[in-house]
Amino acid sequence: MRYPDGQIAQLGDEVGVAGMSGRVVCSIDTGEYSDDYPERDWAYLERGVMIVWDRQGLTYHEEPEAGMILVRRRRKV
Repeated sequence: MRYPDGQIAQLGDEVGVAGMSGRVVCSIDTGEYSDDYPERDWAYLERGVMIVWDRQGLTYHEEPEAGMILVRRRRKV
């Protein structure tokens, strides 16, 4: 998935939309999965990302919500 500004969503990204904040917990598009959201559970979706939101919980996105922004990238270790 790409954010509205064209950047590719990556594991660990902090995102925002409509006053909510969230974190990308797996990116099926890039093959990145967190320990809590492993590939064996989510790869069947074939594309998109899973985001855990502060108010909504876990949601699946093939496309970004209108107005979704990348707040901060996770630092590569």
